Amino acid sequence: MSASLVFLMTPALALFYGGMSSRRSVMNIMMMSFGALGVVSVVYILWGWSMSYGTQSWGGVVANPVEMFGLKDQIIDSSGEFVEGANGYANVIDIGFQLTFAVISTALISGALAERVKFSTWLVFSGAWATLVYFPLAHMVWGGGLLSHTQNSLSAWLFGTEGGEAIVAPIDFAGGTVVHISAGTAALVLALVVGKRAGFPKHLSRPHNLPFTMLGAALLWFGWCGFNGGSAFAADGLAGLAWLNTAAAAAAAMLGWMLIETLRDKAATSLGAASGVVAGLVTITPAAGALTPMTSLILGFIGGILGCLGVGLKFKFGFDDSLDVVGVHLVAGLWGTIGVALFAREGGMLSDDYAYGFKLLVIQTLIAVVAMLFSAIVTYIIAVVLGKTLGWRIDKEAEANGIDLDQHRETAYDVVGTNNFAHAGGSMDKNAPVIPSRTDIKE
Repeated sequence: MSASLVFLMTPALALFYGGMSSRRSVMNIMMMSFGALGVVSVVYILWGWSMSYGTQSWGGVVANPVEMFGLKDQIIDSSGEFVEGANGYANVIDIGFQLTFAVISTALISGALAERVKFSTWLVFSGAWATLVYFPLAHMVWGGGLLSHTQNSLSAWLFGTEGGEAIVAPIDFAGGTVVHISAGTAALVLALVVGKRAGFPKHLSRPHNLPFTMLGAALLWFGWCGFNGGSAFAADGLAGLAWLNTAAAAAAAMLGWMLIETLRDKAATSLGAASGVVAGLVTITPAAGALTPMTSLILGFIGGILGCLGVGLKFKFGFDDSLDVVGVHLVAGLWGTIGVALFAREGGMLSDDYAYGFKLLVIQTLIAVVAMLFSAIVTYIIAVVLGKTLGWRIDKEAEANGIDLDQHRETAYDVVGTNNFAHAGGSMDKNAPVIPSRTDIKE
Protein backbone atom coordinates (compact mmCIF):
# COMPACT_ATOMS: atom_id res chain seq x y z
CA MET A 1 0.00 0.00 0.00
CA SER A 2 2.82 2.42 0.82
CA ALA A 3 4.52 1.66 -2.49
CA SER A 4 1.27 2.48 -4.29
CA LEU A 5 0.96 5.76 -2.39
CA VAL A 6 4.51 6.78 -3.32
CA PHE A 7 3.88 5.73 -6.93
CA LEU A 8 0.99 8.22 -6.98
CA MET A 9 3.37 11.02 -5.96
CA THR A 10 4.98 11.30 -9.40
CA PRO A 11 1.71 11.94 -11.29
CA ALA A 12 0.80 14.25 -8.38
CA LEU A 13 4.06 16.11 -8.93
CA ALA A 14 3.13 16.45 -12.60
CA LEU A 15 -0.08 18.23 -11.56
CA PHE A 16 1.74 20.36 -8.97
CA TYR A 17 4.36 21.51 -11.47
CA GLY A 18 1.87 21.67 -14.34
CA GLY A 19 -0.34 24.19 -12.60
CA MET A 20 2.66 26.37 -11.77
CA SER A 21 3.76 26.47 -15.41
CA SER A 22 2.45 28.62 -18.25
CA ARG A 23 -0.28 27.23 -20.47
CA ARG A 24 2.30 26.85 -23.28
CA SER A 25 4.55 24.58 -21.21
CA VAL A 26 2.18 22.58 -19.00
CA MET A 27 2.28 19.42 -21.12
CA ASN A 28 6.08 19.45 -21.28
CA ILE A 29 6.58 19.75 -17.53
CA MET A 30 4.00 17.01 -16.90
CA MET A 31 5.66 14.81 -19.52
CA MET A 32 8.99 15.25 -17.73
CA SER A 33 7.51 13.60 -14.63
CA PHE A 34 5.95 10.82 -16.67
CA GLY A 35 9.17 10.40 -18.64
CA ALA A 36 11.13 9.94 -15.42
CA LEU A 37 8.55 7.40 -14.31
CA GLY A 38 9.24 5.39 -17.44
CA VAL A 39 13.03 5.63 -17.59
CA VAL A 40 13.86 5.23 -13.90
CA SER A 41 11.46 2.31 -13.40
CA VAL A 42 13.25 0.41 -16.16
CA VAL A 43 16.79 1.13 -14.99
CA TYR A 44 15.86 0.40 -11.38
CA ILE A 45 14.80 -3.12 -12.30
CA LEU A 46 17.86 -3.62 -14.49
CA TRP A 47 20.60 -2.34 -12.17
CA GLY A 48 19.21 0.18 -9.67
CA TRP A 49 18.30 -2.29 -6.93
CA SER A 50 21.66 -4.01 -7.31
CA MET A 51 23.58 -0.72 -7.10
CA SER A 52 21.59 0.42 -4.07
CA TYR A 53 21.28 -2.76 -2.00
CA GLY A 54 23.73 -5.25 -3.42
CA THR A 55 26.12 -7.05 -1.09
CA GLN A 56 29.23 -6.34 -3.19
CA SER A 57 29.91 -2.78 -2.03
CA TRP A 58 32.57 -0.74 -3.82
CA GLY A 59 34.19 1.30 -1.07
CA GLY A 60 30.89 2.01 0.64
CA VAL A 61 29.91 4.31 -2.24
CA VAL A 62 27.93 2.01 -4.53
CA ALA A 63 27.25 -1.70 -4.98
CA ASN A 64 28.03 -3.87 -8.01
CA PRO A 65 25.35 -3.25 -10.68
CA VAL A 66 25.85 -6.70 -12.19
CA GLU A 67 25.41 -8.73 -9.00
CA MET A 68 21.60 -8.53 -9.02
CA PHE A 69 21.13 -7.33 -12.60
CA GLY A 70 17.50 -7.66 -13.66
CA LEU A 71 16.64 -8.62 -10.05
CA LYS A 72 18.45 -11.93 -10.43
CA ASP A 73 17.69 -14.21 -7.45
CA GLN A 74 15.78 -11.41 -5.73
CA ILE A 75 12.19 -12.49 -6.37
CA ILE A 76 11.86 -16.30 -6.34
CA ASP A 77 14.35 -18.69 -4.71
CA SER A 78 15.44 -22.13 -5.94
CA SER A 79 12.55 -23.82 -4.13
CA GLY A 80 9.97 -21.67 -5.89
CA GLU A 81 9.20 -19.52 -2.85
CA PHE A 82 9.33 -15.76 -2.68
CA VAL A 83 12.68 -14.54 -1.37
CA GLU A 84 12.37 -13.11 2.13
CA GLY A 85 13.80 -9.62 2.47
CA ALA A 86 15.67 -7.96 5.31
CA ASN A 87 12.43 -6.77 6.91
CA GLY A 88 10.86 -10.20 7.30
CA TYR A 89 8.47 -10.24 4.35
CA ALA A 90 8.81 -10.85 0.61
CA ASN A 91 11.77 -8.94 -0.83
CA VAL A 92 9.77 -7.99 -3.92
CA ILE A 93 7.66 -5.62 -1.79
CA ASP A 94 10.68 -3.59 -0.75
CA ILE A 95 11.96 -3.54 -4.32
CA GLY A 96 8.71 -1.98 -5.49
CA PHE A 97 8.73 0.51 -2.63
CA GLN A 98 12.29 1.63 -3.32
CA LEU A 99 11.65 1.88 -7.06
CA THR A 100 9.01 4.54 -6.44
CA PHE A 101 11.48 6.55 -4.34
CA ALA A 102 14.01 6.59 -7.17
CA VAL A 103 11.36 7.78 -9.61
CA ILE A 104 10.01 10.69 -7.57
CA SER A 105 13.52 11.83 -6.60
CA THR A 106 14.50 12.16 -10.26
CA ALA A 107 11.23 13.77 -11.31
CA LEU A 108 11.60 16.50 -8.66
CA ILE A 109 14.58 17.97 -10.54
CA SER A 110 12.49 18.79 -13.61
CA GLY A 111 10.93 21.79 -11.88
CA ALA A 112 14.17 23.74 -12.31
CA LEU A 113 14.11 23.30 -16.10
CA ALA A 114 10.62 24.37 -17.12
CA GLU A 115 9.99 25.85 -20.57
CA ARG A 116 13.45 25.53 -22.13
CA VAL A 117 15.06 22.06 -22.41
CA LYS A 118 14.81 19.24 -24.91
CA PHE A 119 12.62 16.37 -23.76
CA SER A 120 15.02 13.80 -25.23
CA THR A 121 17.94 15.22 -23.24
CA TRP A 122 15.83 15.14 -20.09
CA LEU A 123 15.08 11.44 -20.61
CA VAL A 124 18.76 10.60 -20.98
CA PHE A 125 19.58 12.75 -17.96
CA SER A 126 16.94 10.92 -15.89
CA GLY A 127 18.58 7.55 -16.43
CA ALA A 128 22.09 8.90 -15.95
CA TRP A 129 21.29 10.86 -12.78
CA ALA A 130 19.44 7.97 -11.16
CA THR A 131 22.35 5.67 -11.98
CA LEU A 132 25.24 7.92 -11.01
CA VAL A 133 23.75 9.97 -8.15
CA TYR A 134 20.61 8.46 -6.66
CA PHE A 135 21.62 4.78 -6.55
CA PRO A 136 25.03 5.49 -4.96
CA LEU A 137 23.45 7.78 -2.34
CA ALA A 138 20.81 5.16 -1.56
CA HIS A 139 23.61 2.67 -1.01
CA MET A 140 25.61 5.09 1.12
CA VAL A 141 22.67 5.95 3.41
CA TRP A 142 20.33 2.94 3.39
CA GLY A 143 22.45 0.16 1.89
CA GLY A 144 25.13 0.02 4.58
CA GLY A 145 27.56 2.45 2.94
CA LEU A 146 29.54 5.51 4.03
CA LEU A 147 26.60 7.55 5.37
CA SER A 148 24.81 4.73 7.19
CA HIS A 149 24.95 3.43 10.79
CA THR A 150 27.35 0.56 10.09
CA GLN A 151 30.87 0.10 11.44
CA ASN A 152 32.29 1.14 8.06
CA SER A 153 30.47 4.49 7.97
CA LEU A 154 31.79 8.02 8.42
CA SER A 155 29.98 8.23 11.73
CA ALA A 156 31.77 5.12 13.02
CA TRP A 157 35.13 6.46 11.85
CA LEU A 158 34.51 9.72 13.70
CA PHE A 159 32.92 8.52 16.94
CA GLY A 160 33.62 4.78 17.18
CA THR A 161 31.46 1.66 17.19
CA GLU A 162 29.58 -0.49 19.64
CA GLY A 163 28.18 -3.90 18.81
CA GLY A 164 29.25 -3.60 15.19
CA GLU A 165 27.46 -0.30 14.58
CA ALA A 166 28.29 3.39 14.92
CA ILE A 167 27.83 4.82 18.42
CA VAL A 168 26.25 7.92 16.90
CA ALA A 169 23.95 6.79 14.10
CA PRO A 170 22.98 9.31 11.41
CA ILE A 171 19.24 9.84 10.98
CA ASP A 172 17.61 9.86 7.55
CA PHE A 173 14.29 8.12 8.07
CA ALA A 174 12.86 8.49 4.58
CA GLY A 175 15.20 10.49 2.36
CA GLY A 176 16.35 13.94 3.46
CA THR A 177 19.78 13.36 1.94
CA VAL A 178 19.01 10.68 -0.64
CA VAL A 179 15.92 12.38 -2.06
CA HIS A 180 15.56 16.06 -1.29
CA ILE A 181 19.08 17.37 -0.76
CA SER A 182 20.36 15.43 -3.76
CA ALA A 183 17.48 16.50 -6.04
CA GLY A 184 17.55 20.12 -4.82
CA THR A 185 21.30 20.33 -5.39
CA ALA A 186 20.95 18.80 -8.85
CA ALA A 187 18.25 21.36 -9.66
CA LEU A 188 20.57 24.20 -8.66
CA VAL A 189 23.42 22.85 -10.77
CA LEU A 190 21.20 22.35 -13.83
CA ALA A 191 19.71 25.82 -13.47
CA LEU A 192 23.24 27.24 -13.60
CA VAL A 193 24.46 25.03 -16.45
CA VAL A 194 21.37 25.23 -18.67
CA GLY A 195 20.84 28.93 -18.11
CA LYS A 196 17.87 31.24 -17.74
CA ARG A 197 14.60 31.39 -19.59
CA ALA A 198 14.18 34.26 -22.03
CA GLY A 199 13.07 37.28 -20.04
CA PHE A 200 14.13 36.03 -16.60
CA PRO A 201 13.63 37.60 -14.11
CA LYS A 202 11.61 40.58 -15.43
CA HIS A 203 9.20 38.84 -17.79
CA LEU A 204 7.92 35.51 -16.54
CA SER A 205 4.74 33.59 -17.22
CA ARG A 206 2.36 33.35 -14.30
CA PRO A 207 1.04 29.98 -13.05
CA HIS A 208 -1.71 29.07 -15.47
CA ASN A 209 -3.83 26.78 -13.28
CA LEU A 210 -3.55 27.10 -9.49
CA PRO A 211 -6.31 24.53 -8.84
CA PHE A 212 -4.00 22.00 -10.60
CA THR A 213 -1.24 22.97 -8.20
CA MET A 214 -3.42 22.63 -5.13
CA LEU A 215 -4.72 19.26 -6.31
CA GLY A 216 -1.15 18.14 -6.93
CA ALA A 217 -0.11 19.29 -3.44
CA ALA A 218 -3.06 17.42 -1.90
CA LEU A 219 -2.13 14.21 -3.71
CA LEU A 220 1.53 14.67 -2.75
CA TRP A 221 0.46 15.02 0.89
CA PHE A 222 -1.64 11.87 0.57
CA GLY A 223 1.20 9.99 -1.10
CA TRP A 224 3.64 11.17 1.56
CA CYS A 225 1.69 9.12 4.12
CA GLY A 226 3.21 6.11 2.37
CA PHE A 227 6.53 7.82 1.74
CA ASN A 228 7.20 8.35 5.45
CA GLY A 229 4.82 5.87 7.06
CA GLY A 230 6.03 3.06 4.82
CA SER A 231 9.63 3.77 5.75
CA ALA A 232 8.97 2.04 9.08
CA PHE A 233 8.83 -1.18 6.97
CA ALA A 234 6.02 -2.56 9.13
CA ALA A 235 2.42 -1.72 10.05
CA ASP A 236 3.39 -0.80 13.60
CA GLY A 237 3.61 2.07 16.06
CA LEU A 238 6.62 3.61 14.34
CA ALA A 239 4.66 3.81 11.10
CA GLY A 240 1.80 5.47 12.97
CA LEU A 241 4.19 7.96 14.58
CA ALA A 242 5.75 8.78 11.21
CA TRP A 243 2.27 9.33 9.74
CA LEU A 244 1.21 11.67 12.54
CA ASN A 245 4.51 13.58 12.51
CA THR A 246 4.15 14.01 8.75
CA ALA A 247 0.66 15.46 9.11
CA ALA A 248 1.80 17.79 11.91
CA ALA A 249 4.85 19.15 10.09
CA ALA A 250 3.02 19.74 6.80
CA ALA A 251 0.18 21.62 8.49
CA ALA A 252 2.55 23.77 10.56
CA ALA A 253 4.74 24.53 7.54
CA MET A 254 1.75 25.67 5.51
CA LEU A 255 0.86 28.11 8.30
CA GLY A 256 4.47 29.29 8.56
CA TRP A 257 4.67 29.94 4.81
CA MET A 258 1.35 31.83 4.78
CA LEU A 259 2.47 33.89 7.78
CA ILE A 260 5.53 35.13 5.91
CA GLU A 261 3.41 35.88 2.84
CA THR A 262 0.93 37.84 4.93
CA LEU A 263 3.61 39.88 6.68
CA ARG A 264 5.56 40.51 3.48
CA ASP A 265 2.88 40.70 0.78
CA LYS A 266 -0.29 41.40 2.81
CA ALA A 267 -1.99 38.25 1.50
CA ALA A 268 -1.81 34.49 1.91
CA THR A 269 -1.93 32.75 -1.49
CA SER A 270 -3.05 29.34 -2.68
CA LEU A 271 0.36 28.85 -4.31
CA GLY A 272 1.98 29.65 -0.98
CA ALA A 273 -0.28 27.23 0.89
CA ALA A 274 0.48 24.42 -1.58
CA SER A 275 4.21 25.16 -1.51
CA GLY A 276 4.19 25.36 2.28
CA VAL A 277 2.64 21.92 2.54
CA VAL A 278 5.37 20.46 0.33
CA ALA A 279 8.10 22.29 2.25
CA GLY A 280 6.78 20.79 5.49
CA LEU A 281 6.66 17.33 3.99
CA VAL A 282 10.25 17.72 2.80
CA THR A 283 11.32 18.97 6.24
CA ILE A 284 9.85 16.05 8.18
CA THR A 285 11.01 13.33 5.76
CA PRO A 286 14.40 12.64 7.39
CA ALA A 287 12.97 13.08 10.90
CA ALA A 288 9.55 11.39 10.74
CA GLY A 289 10.48 8.47 12.97
CA ALA A 290 12.72 10.39 15.38
CA LEU A 291 10.45 13.20 16.61
CA THR A 292 7.23 13.60 18.57
CA PRO A 293 4.15 15.30 17.09
CA MET A 294 4.93 18.38 19.21
CA THR A 295 8.50 18.76 17.96
CA SER A 296 7.29 17.96 14.43
CA LEU A 297 5.09 21.05 14.62
CA ILE A 298 8.15 23.16 15.50
CA LEU A 299 10.40 21.61 12.86
CA GLY A 300 7.71 21.95 10.20
CA PHE A 301 6.77 25.54 11.09
CA ILE A 302 10.40 26.64 10.77
CA GLY A 303 10.72 24.62 7.56
CA GLY A 304 7.78 26.46 6.02
CA ILE A 305 9.31 29.83 6.88
CA LEU A 306 12.73 28.85 5.53
CA GLY A 307 11.19 27.44 2.36
CA CYS A 308 9.24 30.65 1.74
CA LEU A 309 12.36 32.73 2.19
CA GLY A 310 14.42 30.22 0.19
CA VAL A 311 12.44 30.63 -3.03
CA GLY A 312 13.71 34.20 -3.20
CA LEU A 313 17.32 33.06 -3.51
CA LYS A 314 16.99 32.70 -7.27
CA PHE A 315 16.26 36.40 -7.64
CA LYS A 316 19.02 37.39 -5.26
CA PHE A 317 21.68 35.25 -6.93
CA GLY A 318 20.31 35.25 -10.48
CA PHE A 319 19.74 31.55 -11.23
CA ASP A 320 16.51 30.47 -12.91
CA ASP A 321 15.04 27.70 -10.77
CA SER A 322 11.73 27.85 -12.59
CA LEU A 323 9.43 26.11 -10.10
CA ASP A 324 11.37 26.62 -6.87
CA VAL A 325 12.98 23.21 -6.39
CA VAL A 326 15.94 24.78 -4.58
CA GLY A 327 13.85 26.73 -2.09
CA VAL A 328 11.36 23.99 -1.34
CA HIS A 329 13.51 20.86 -1.53
CA LEU A 330 17.11 21.87 -0.91
CA VAL A 331 16.54 24.51 1.77
CA ALA A 332 13.80 22.59 3.60
CA GLY A 333 15.68 19.30 3.12
CA LEU A 334 18.82 20.76 4.68
CA TRP A 335 16.84 22.12 7.63
CA GLY A 336 15.05 18.80 8.22
CA THR A 337 18.25 16.77 8.00
CA ILE A 338 20.22 19.02 10.35
CA GLY A 339 17.31 20.15 12.54
CA VAL A 340 16.48 16.59 13.56
CA ALA A 341 19.62 16.71 15.70
CA LEU A 342 17.92 19.33 17.86
CA PHE A 343 14.65 17.53 18.48
CA ALA A 344 15.35 13.78 18.19
CA ARG A 345 13.48 11.78 20.85
CA GLU A 346 16.69 10.04 21.89
CA GLY A 347 19.96 11.93 22.02
CA GLY A 348 18.89 15.21 20.49
CA MET A 349 20.64 18.42 21.49
CA LEU A 350 17.66 19.47 23.60
CA SER A 351 17.82 16.24 25.62
CA ASP A 352 19.97 15.63 28.70
CA ASP A 353 22.76 13.91 26.75
CA TYR A 354 24.40 17.04 25.36
CA ALA A 355 27.56 15.26 24.25
CA TYR A 356 25.60 12.80 22.11
CA GLY A 357 23.44 15.65 20.80
CA PHE A 358 26.47 17.61 19.65
CA LYS A 359 27.91 14.54 17.92
CA LEU A 360 24.58 13.92 16.23
CA LEU A 361 24.53 17.52 15.00
CA VAL A 362 28.02 17.06 13.58
CA ILE A 363 27.16 13.84 11.76
CA GLN A 364 23.83 15.20 10.43
CA THR A 365 25.62 18.25 9.06
CA LEU A 366 28.32 16.03 7.59
CA ILE A 367 25.94 13.71 5.73
CA ALA A 368 24.06 16.74 4.38
CA VAL A 369 27.27 18.32 3.08
CA VAL A 370 28.53 15.05 1.59
CA ALA A 371 25.19 14.49 -0.17
CA MET A 372 25.29 18.04 -1.58
CA LEU A 373 28.86 17.76 -2.80
CA PHE A 374 28.37 14.33 -4.33
CA SER A 375 25.18 15.35 -6.13
CA ALA A 376 26.65 18.68 -7.28
CA ILE A 377 29.85 17.22 -8.73
CA VAL A 378 28.28 14.26 -10.51
CA THR A 379 25.30 16.26 -11.75
CA TYR A 380 27.62 18.91 -13.17
CA ILE A 381 29.60 16.28 -15.09
CA ILE A 382 26.42 14.72 -16.49
CA ALA A 383 25.00 18.13 -17.42
CA VAL A 384 28.14 19.27 -19.22
CA VAL A 385 28.50 16.01 -21.16
CA LEU A 386 24.86 16.14 -22.28
CA GLY A 387 25.22 19.80 -23.17
CA LYS A 388 28.19 19.05 -25.42
CA THR A 389 26.53 16.05 -27.07
CA LEU A 390 22.73 16.14 -27.19
CA GLY A 391 22.36 19.78 -26.21
CA TRP A 392 20.00 21.12 -23.55
CA ARG A 393 18.19 24.13 -24.98
CA ILE A 394 15.40 24.38 -27.48
CA ASP A 395 15.87 27.31 -29.89
CA LYS A 396 14.69 30.82 -29.02
CA GLU A 397 11.79 30.79 -31.46
CA ALA A 398 10.49 27.52 -30.04
CA GLU A 399 10.78 28.90 -26.52
CA ALA A 400 8.83 32.00 -27.55
CA ASN A 401 6.07 30.00 -29.27
CA GLY A 402 5.83 27.43 -26.47
CA ILE A 403 7.75 24.28 -25.65
CA ASP A 404 4.64 22.09 -25.76
CA LEU A 405 4.19 22.63 -29.46
CA ASP A 406 7.89 22.37 -30.22
CA GLN A 407 8.69 19.22 -28.24
CA HIS A 408 5.39 17.33 -28.23
CA ARG A 409 3.43 18.68 -31.21
CA GLU A 410 0.44 19.38 -29.00
CA THR A 411 -0.96 21.99 -26.64
CA ALA A 412 -2.92 21.65 -23.41
CA TYR A 413 -5.71 24.01 -24.42
CA ASP A 414 -7.22 24.69 -27.83
CA VAL A 415 -7.77 28.31 -26.86
CA VAL A 416 -7.97 29.75 -30.39
CA GLY A 417 -9.14 26.72 -32.33
CA THR A 418 -5.71 25.94 -33.69
CA ASN A 419 -4.64 22.67 -32.08
CA ASN A 420 -3.00 21.35 -35.24
CA PHE A 421 -3.67 17.61 -35.14
CA ALA A 422 -5.63 15.28 -37.30
CA HIS A 423 -5.84 12.49 -34.73
CA ALA A 424 -4.51 11.34 -31.36
CA GLY A 425 -1.40 9.92 -32.97
CA GLY A 426 -0.05 13.46 -33.17
CA SER A 427 0.44 13.87 -36.94
CA MET A 428 0.01 17.48 -37.98
CA ASP A 429 -2.68 18.73 -40.28
CA LYS A 430 -0.70 20.79 -42.81
CA ASN A 431 -3.80 22.75 -43.79
CA ALA A 432 -4.56 23.90 -40.25
CA PRO A 433 -3.67 27.47 -39.28
CA VAL A 434 -0.44 28.05 -37.39
CA ILE A 435 -0.70 28.78 -33.68
CA PRO A 436 0.24 32.43 -33.14
CA SER A 437 3.46 33.32 -31.36
CA ARG A 438 3.70 34.68 -27.82
CA THR A 439 3.88 38.19 -29.27
CA ASP A 440 0.52 37.75 -31.00
CA ILE A 441 -1.52 36.59 -27.99
CA LYS A 442 -1.45 38.27 -24.63
CA GLU A 443 -1.03 35.78 -21.76
